[in-house]
Amino acid sequence: MNRHEFVRHLHRSFRPRNYLEIGVNDGRSLSLSRVPSIAIDPAFRVTEPLRCDLHLVKATSDDFFAGSNPIAHLRSGRNPFRNLRRGRPPFARYTGGTVVDLSFIDGMHLFEFALRDFTNVERFSDWTSLILLDDMLPRNVDEAARDRHTGAWAGDVFKLAGVLAEHRPDLTLVPIDTEPTGVLVVLGADPDNRVLRDGHDRLVAEHATPDPQVVPTDIIERRGAVEPERFLASPILDHLVRGRARRRSSGSERLRAHAADLLTAKAKLS
Repeated sequence: MNRHEFVRHLHRSFRPRNYLEIGVNDGRSLSLSRVPSIAIDPAFRVTEPLRCDLHLVKATSDDFFAGSNPIAHLRSGRNPFRNLRRGRPPFARYTGGTVVDLSFIDGMHLFEFALRDFTNVERFSDWTSLILLDDMLPRNVDEAARDRHTGAWAGDVFKLAGVLAEHRPDLTLVPIDTEPTGVLVVLGADPDNRVLRDGHDRLVAEHATPDPQVVPTDIIERRGAVEPERFLASPILDHLVRGRARRRSSGSERLRAHAADLLTAKAKLS
């Protein structure tokens, strides 16, 4: 299954109330959305028909998130019936604000950009959100280079998985074996966590290293990566949908358990 097929299935199974995308390109992934959406790209060239209530932003993601109210397009109004007609949560204005349900990060393929994109997206997410990071399983060292010299290019964004595992153990990470270069699903977002934001400069200095990149064999061989069909069939998505009305303490622990079961089953099959 390729990444666009995976995102299509997520829209159908996860039923996000809204969608945010960084890196539009020709619009193939954006064309899958049918809900209020924000899409950001400084040089998009959309060729696909788009069928959603869309705020399409021609800017860098850094500039977009520097705005005072970047996700205003997704926010619910006061009238619950009008919100329903527009595909927005009817009472979000009165119950703690708007949460971005599904985000797809496929921007500049360099570690420091992916790190900033993730920390910016997490500010508007919570434990019921799905955050997808593309190009996390490069197939060889050349494909993982910071200086692009191949057709297919993943860059060194794969390093973000290790940084999240080390510095954000509260998150749940599920690598997905999609074509061509893999996706990482991040669960359990915490908008109040500042570890990555406060440590940004140190992390970039440590991980944004010159080519050639050192790519772990586990990544190139996709050890531990879950088949997309198995992720889609797991209880995780249903738990997240039902959890939109729950508190973090009561839902995130069960979410971690579901993901652990999925990853343990994958390890036994390998």
